[in-house]
Formats: sequence, C-alpha cells, structure tokens
Amino acid sequence: MTTSIFILYYQLKPTTRDNFFKYEYNDPYKDPELLLNPYISNNYKRVNACIVVLVRNDELSSLKSSMRQFEDRWNKKYNYPYVFLNDVEFSKEFIKQTSSFTQSETKYAVIPKEMWSYPSWINQTKAAENRNKAIEDKIIYGGSESYRHMCRFNSGFFFRHPALLEYDYYWRLEPSVEFMCDIDYDPFLFMKKNDLYYGFTISLYEFKNTIPTLWNTTKNFMKKYPHYIKENNALKWITKDDGENYNLCHFWSNFEIANLNFWRSEQYIKYFEYLDEEGGFFYERWGDAPVHSIALALFTDKSKIHFFNDISYLHAPYQHCPINKDFHESGRCHCDPNKSFDLDWYSCTEKWWALES
Repeated sequence: MTTSIFILYYQLKPTTRDNFFKYEYNDPYKDPELLLNPYISNNYKRVNACIVVLVRNDELSSLKSSMRQFEDRWNKKYNYPYVFLNDVEFSKEFIKQTSSFTQSETKYAVIPKEMWSYPSWINQTKAAENRNKAIEDKIIYGGSESYRHMCRFNSGFFFRHPALLEYDYYWRLEPSVEFMCDIDYDPFLFMKKNDLYYGFTISLYEFKNTIPTLWNTTKNFMKKYPHYIKENNALKWITKDDGENYNLCHFWSNFEIANLNFWRSEQYIKYFEYLDEEGGFFYERWGDAPVHSIALALFTDKSKIHFFNDISYLHAPYQHCPINKDFHESGRCHCDPNKSFDLDWYSCTEKWWALES
C-alpha cells in the first residue's frame, strides 16, 4: 500500500485543483491587525503560547534543520519560547546547540515516568505478542514500543506536562520538516482572535490495520456520553454512513497549532481515559493523529478547526504548498504547488472543503 501511495503522489486531479482555487477560507492576510510587526508596533502583545518539540538527543541535526527554517520563515520575528521534551535527560550538546539557533527562551524538560510507561492494567505479555504479530503483518512501526509510548503521550499527557501548564496555545515542531513560505503574521494571535481550537495543513487516511477497534471503542464512548457530542460537529468528515464506520480521515498531527485547553477539557480527558483503559495504544497501535482528529470532529463545532492554507509545510513524503499565485510571484515561497498533497487521491482535505461549503 505504501508503494502505491508514492507512485501516485504526483498524479493530480484537475477537479480537485479547481476546487482548491474556489475554496474560500478565513484569510489571515486580510486582517491588518495580524500583520503588525512586533518590533515596530508598541501595541503588539504576544499570545500565551509556545513551540512544543518532542525530540531525542540523537535527532539534533535534523531538528536544527527544522529550527533554521522555522526561525527564518517566522519565529525570529515573534520570538515565541520553545519547550523541548524528552523521555531522558537532554545532553549538554543538545541544549547548547538548539539554544544557539534562536533568540527565544528555550526550556528543556524530562517526561515523567507515569506519562511514558505502561499503565498497571496493561498485560505486557499480550502487548509483546501483539507487537510481534504486527511485525509479521508488516504494520508500520508495528514492533516499536517507543512509538506506542509516544502516541499515548501525545494523545493524553503532553498538554498536562508541568512545563506546558502555564501556556494556552502551542505549535508542534518536529525534526526533518520544512517551512517553504514566509509567514508574515502571528498564527497564535489569529487562533485567539477567531476563537479557534485547532489548525492543520495536511490531512490524510490512517492505516486501517493500526486502529482496528478504535472506532467501535469511540462509538461505545459516544453512547455512554452523548452530551459531549457537539451539534454542529465534523462527524461527516470522518464517516460517510452517519457514524457507523470510520473513513480513516485524520489531521496529520506532526503539524498542529492548537488551544491546549481543548485537550484539557472534561470531554477530551474522559475520551482519552476511556481509550486508554481499552489498551489500544499498546495492544494495537493507535496513533495520536486519529485520536486527536476524532475528538475534534465530535467534541467541537467544525468552525473551530482551521486549515492553514497559507502555511507551506513538508514532512516527507507529503507537503502542503499554497496554490495562490501571489504567494509565489511575491517571492514568499519556494515550494512547488503542483506537488501539494492537497491534490492527491490520498488526501482528506478536499473532504474538509466540502464540509465547510
């Protein structure tokens, strides 16, 4: 399946391209207040926000590549702080080099063991047997324990880490990603001003064999807690049969700009705890991306979720690149819009446009 995705990566659909040109969204560049230069304006006030980076010491080189573009394209103008998280202590070299890449404040924190370990109810023998079966079935990251701990941490704990408790918003940054367009406004201010909960750049289908029981577990949760389901939700984006089956669409969570207080809400905490008790993070390979996406689709008004069309982002092999001509004619971008993943058959973004129309 992975091979076919790569083969079809460059095959664009003209109808999708037409829809992209017609797509209307809340354009940050039409709001003069968002374009204020923080170094010039005396009235500019930064949002209570940070950059979150879950990273290992041996990813230093690839992280520096991400930070260089991230700083040059945006953060050197706004100087939002970084919070680096690791399940072990950061090395002195990691701290020295990453702090030299930015004028912003940098914080380094270890993840508490209770946030990165097996809960008491998990049968570790069963979990190990299921990992071995996943390897036999050639499931991506199927044999990795650390990947499962990471997905569980990102699903239920990062927003409760002591180093993040003081913040209201975050931007998730990862190693080996690229930002290919200048960002001349503050996305955090845009989120706050428009009362948005979540922003994304890429959406796609999940591998079904990583989450075989996630949707049935979610349906059981919905039956038990129907009052958590928002009336104007995005259920139609994640299912085509009124909730009977999950269509596997999700926001690619390696890029997220979001309100931390949504994850801290009663409905989301209840949902995560319900999932966690089922053991799917370890017995299967539930990812934080479908967990986040399903929760957002059910527990928020769809108007609270924003597609950042203007932010160009690449996490190999997929990228989002604005098609808008002025982005390229102005010299603002260096990406190729013909390779934007929004135009691919494996993208769920056109479904999102249809939901909003």
